[in-house]
Amino acid sequence: MKKLLAALLLTATPALSLDLGAMTDAEKEAFGAAVRDYLVENPEVMVEVMTALEEQRLAQEAENDSVMLSQLEDQIYNDDNSWVGGNPDGDVTMVEFIDYRCGVCRQVFPIVEETLASDGNIRLILKDFPILGEESELAARFATAVKQIEGDEAYKQVHDHFYNMRGNVTTEALRATAEEMGFAADEIMTAMDSDAVSEVLADNARLASQLGLSGTPSFIIGDTLLRGMPRTGLAPVIEEARAAASEG
Repeated sequence: MKKLLAALLLTATPALSLDLGAMTDAEKEAFGAAVRDYLVENPEVMVEVMTALEEQRLAQEAENDSVMLSQLEDQIYNDDNSWVGGNPDGDVTMVEFIDYRCGVCRQVFPIVEETLASDGNIRLILKDFPILGEESELAARFATAVKQIEGDEAYKQVHDHFYNMRGNVTTEALRATAEEMGFAADEIMTAMDSDAVSEVLADNARLASQLGLSGTPSFIIGDTLLRGMPRTGLAPVIEEARAAASEG
């Protein structure tokens, strides 16, 4: 409220300097009435003030995010557990936190694929971040176990399968999937409950917490942290990151 009042004073009366603490109760009441009257007569001022405050908030949030991304750089980009695809030598890196049972992630999946294909110069890092219950956890454990045992290509095959999958994720369904894909089903099903798989998901959850992420999909593109899919799409953010990298 104090920030709002200060912004109103600057917007409505930029040349005015007031010491509210030195006012008498009667003067404060008169001043408050004058502010209310002004806003009633000039409602566009409130819109301007709220817009300015939101811009300040977003700018501060972006600055805080940039500092945090720099501090967590190794965990984000250089861990040995995350799947890396797209163009491994791309000039822009995009990190996506995913949950296979997330409806928005399912909708975003073809957009990400098309962006990678049309751009051709993006390095993609995927981090499994199961937050939507038991089926999310099972799917993430299965995908992680597949990567550890069968490799990166197998992980991508499973990743794509989950986003096109219909029906519930159960241990029976996962075993059938492993067998259909020609994987070592017994070894994968056992590995799902291993410490090695648990540590990967715990590391991802810890990183997400440090980044202030509570939902999926979430993206990191350059030094921009996106908590959700931007309304303008991924392309503008990618181009901003590319431009910033070339300037640096």
